[in-house]
Amino acid sequence: MNYLLLPIGIFAGWVAGAAMSRRMVRREVERLELLIESKNGKAAAAPAPVPAAALAAPPAPLSPEPEKVEEVSPEIIMVLTAAVAAFLGKRARIRGARLVRTAPSNAWAQQGRVFVQASHNLGVMHGR
Repeated sequence: MNYLLLPIGIFAGWVAGAAMSRRMVRREVERLELLIESKNGKAAAAPAPVPAAALAAPPAPLSPEPEKVEEVSPEIIMVLTAAVAAFLGKRARIRGARLVRTAPSNAWAQQGRVFVQASHNLGVMHGR
């Protein structure tokens, strides 16, 4: 599923960039046409060009906000305990659990985790 997100994101970015480029070119052509008409005496003076900084989105903050540490609910701990017990065939105690959030743009790290997890020998039976 994650392997589809990158091409979709690239395509969406390309479409958005192309649309924004078309709008900017259209505005510039209109401004230049007004300027040419004003030089020929056919129309009023052209409006002042809009600075590029006004068109751009506000810059993102330099330092990201610290992530909130989300506690795992007791129900999730019970489900994890049941899954471990079903896998091992005996009771297990989970001493701690935390949610790990991965950034969607961190594809290299995700692929590395997939490679490491796929390299493990799953034929070994645990708990016997």
